[in-house]
Amino acid sequence: MELSDLIQTSQVDNVRVSCPMLPTMTGTLCVSSHHLLLCPVAEEGTKQEESDFWLLHSDVDTVEKSVFNIGMFHNTDYGHDGTVKSGTGTVTLKCKDLRVIHLEIPGMEETLNIARSVQALSSLNSITLTYPFFHRPLGGILGKGWPRDTTENFYQRFSAETDAWRVSEVNEDFKICPSYPAKVIVPRSCSDDTLKRAAKFRQGGRFPILSYYHSTNGMVLLRSAQPMVGPSRRCCVEDNALLNEALVGDLPGFIIDTRSAQEAKQARSAGGGTEKKSRYPNWRILHRPLERGQALQESLTRLVTACYEPSQLMNRWLSRLQASRWMSNVKEALSIAGLISECIEREGACVLVHGEEGTDNTLLMTSLAQLIMSPECRTLEGFQDLLEREWLQAGHPFQLRCARLGWSQSRSQHESPHFLLFLDCCWQLTRQFPQSMEFNEAFLCMLAKHVYSSEYGTFLCNNERERNVYEVQDRTLSLWCFLNESKQRPKLLNPMYKPNPLTIWPSVAPQSLQLWEGFFLRYLLPSKNTELAWQRILELVEQSKSH
Repeated sequence: MELSDLIQTSQVDNVRVSCPMLPTMTGTLCVSSHHLLLCPVAEEGTKQEESDFWLLHSDVDTVEKSVFNIGMFHNTDYGHDGTVKSGTGTVTLKCKDLRVIHLEIPGMEETLNIARSVQALSSLNSITLTYPFFHRPLGGILGKGWPRDTTENFYQRFSAETDAWRVSEVNEDFKICPSYPAKVIVPRSCSDDTLKRAAKFRQGGRFPILSYYHSTNGMVLLRSAQPMVGPSRRCCVEDNALLNEALVGDLPGFIIDTRSAQEAKQARSAGGGTEKKSRYPNWRILHRPLERGQALQESLTRLVTACYEPSQLMNRWLSRLQASRWMSNVKEALSIAGLISECIEREGACVLVHGEEGTDNTLLMTSLAQLIMSPECRTLEGFQDLLEREWLQAGHPFQLRCARLGWSQSRSQHESPHFLLFLDCCWQLTRQFPQSMEFNEAFLCMLAKHVYSSEYGTFLCNNERERNVYEVQDRTLSLWCFLNESKQRPKLLNPMYKPNPLTIWPSVAPQSLQLWEGFFLRYLLPSKNTELAWQRILELVEQSKSH
């Protein structure tokens, strides 16, 4: 299939475009394989000041159209194929970064054709037809910046402190676990045969592996998928042995199940379940449920609807914000991440985190816990390494979860904003500890944008195996390489940053959590005051450096 086959009308004159934070423009609208382009035309007697307006088709979340037939009141003008040509129409594009763009298009047929074209081009099924496989900016080098971090590099950072762990290549061909990377970190005393048997006992083959080593006391954070206990209450000696080998001395560990006890019980009837206390006597099982899947997606949809509902009173706005349950999800995520950190830091215990598949809330918890405990993860480069390890290489299905944002009420069962929830929690931490993060809000907003629609291949596909199949590293550019360029990096840094070697304990009190206005309301609220405030902060920081 050629993308040009999806373009029903390639060019329309006298189109008026209204976009947040930009002046209204009128000009020629062009539809290409990957972009909408408006070339502004200056009015007669005036100087053209606006530059071209570009929009990636993949930025579009939903397309809405309305047409007005002038022929209802005048003589109707019909085309050669019998379609109505007279009239005008509006195409509203609701974007994944929460922009709402209006296109006023002369001609009913042109309006409908533009809407159909954008709809088709914004929802391509083939990964290799998406823009990252065609994006070749001046100076861009294929292969540069890949990979961001590797299992070996991560292992080397703590291997001098302990010899209890090793890098295993048991999953080299992705046959043991298609969603794990080729190399994983496991207890040194466990053979690859033990790992293979343990993998058969965990959903999707996601057997327990090391996620984080806490240098302060030698405790570790593990992650996996649920055990396949089933109605017959199956057990696995190798799985039990693997977990026990991860413990330090005689100290017991904690298993944090991100489902309720009832959900775990129901999963058993479908072949899943959770660890049985009598068979894992060295581990204490705690159920700490988090919303997931469709429920979390609906929470985001309700929030977006509340934010963009016009002319609502404050009481109604607050009621709808609370009803969305988004802030409750933020609170629960930070609370459970804090619990995991407390088990490791204060209780001196190892922790295993899992839910059902181990690719969503599990990764949300392990990455947040590391941000809380590890000063290295709070640096710009360390945070990128964290995302590479705990989301990309760990197998979060970005292609499925981030296909759409939150505009439409109808969604597939695969979409769920776990990564956006993670970024929101990170922003809450930057508010509560404004000097402890090297990165700023602009960096988090940029990640939120690129995870849903990007020119770069970093967040493509659902796991490392798929990225290998589609040769993503060889055929697309790395987002990390772009963000770390000398022109981009200074824009992403926090001028107030001071390295903090301590664990940062988040507060989940109501007064400590706020709606992330910089993302959810950034196209609704004026940004001038915020920009002036940051400019003043930069000036004060520079003054303090000079004294």
